[in-house]
Amino acid sequence: MGYKVVVVGATGNVGREMLNILAERQFPADEVAALASRKSLGTEVTYGDKTLKTKDLDTFDFSGWDMALFAIGSGPTEKYAPRAAEAGCLVIDNSSLYRYDPMIPLIVPEVNPGAIENYANKMIIANPNCSTAQMVVALKPLHDRARIKRVVVSTYQSVSGSGKDGMDELWEQTKAVYNPVKEVPPSQFTKQIAFNVIPHIDVFLEGGETKEEWKMVAETKKIVDPDIKVTATCVRVPVFVGHSEAINIEFEDFLDEDEARDILREAPGIMVVDKRENGGYITPIECVGEFATYISRIRQDSTIDNGLNLWCVSDNLRKGAALNAVQIAELYGNRILKKG
Repeated sequence: MGYKVVVVGATGNVGREMLNILAERQFPADEVAALASRKSLGTEVTYGDKTLKTKDLDTFDFSGWDMALFAIGSGPTEKYAPRAAEAGCLVIDNSSLYRYDPMIPLIVPEVNPGAIENYANKMIIANPNCSTAQMVVALKPLHDRARIKRVVVSTYQSVSGSGKDGMDELWEQTKAVYNPVKEVPPSQFTKQIAFNVIPHIDVFLEGGETKEEWKMVAETKKIVDPDIKVTATCVRVPVFVGHSEAINIEFEDFLDEDEARDILREAPGIMVVDKRENGGYITPIECVGEFATYISRIRQDSTIDNGLNLWCVSDNLRKGAALNAVQIAELYGNRILKKG
């Protein structure tokens, strides 16, 4: 017997990826509903070899549905997620709205699957920030071996992290570089993104960090270990899909780079591609459409006693959003619904 699954925000980048991944992973769904706002009502979306017409989120009855994967902003989520939860439909939310609520589990299935047991607090599970999700997949198996004290991470985040409009802006500005008659001023970003990098994602906070940087700190502590110290610099780069991260890790105990490489090779959700030769590493363009988080450039940090450096790349629309949500749905189905 399969499940009844709702995808909310099915016409957006992440919503479409959720439908793709549900089909690719052969998620046991007897019925799938695609929901969108009224302005997108009737838009057709693909689910495997099927075509679904979107239904109106505002009038949809969540009663009798097992789980709803939300891929809409925090504002609409605040309105509709409680409605679904009250109807007995588990909400798996991709927005930032519920991530920091202590009553709501924040889950990366390879890292903290046991947190699924707390779903019943509010019938809502939060999906982490895209940059956090791929990082903690790499950190957890290393933390289990040598305990992490501190992480210094610099991100190189693609424009798809800001949605379709961000992707369109990069495309239009890139074309305008070769056609100077047409000027495309920044609208989604604070400065030109084409042929540029911008050290600013989300709003600035009082301490000088951006909210994106704060998210990585708070979410890593909630998902992995509250004692880990994290400092982040988050940068938007002119890449369409795929986030990259340069991660420096300080451990309590010494961890040899060869042992770290072996640990990561055996860890769930990770592919290690680490050859010390031209091209012996993974770049964002190579991870698009893939499920794995890729790790390269593993090496000792000689400036501290117990340090490692590594390079981490993942498809942010997948592991950073849609894939992680579907994995949570799989976890919920296997651990909770099957027991029931």
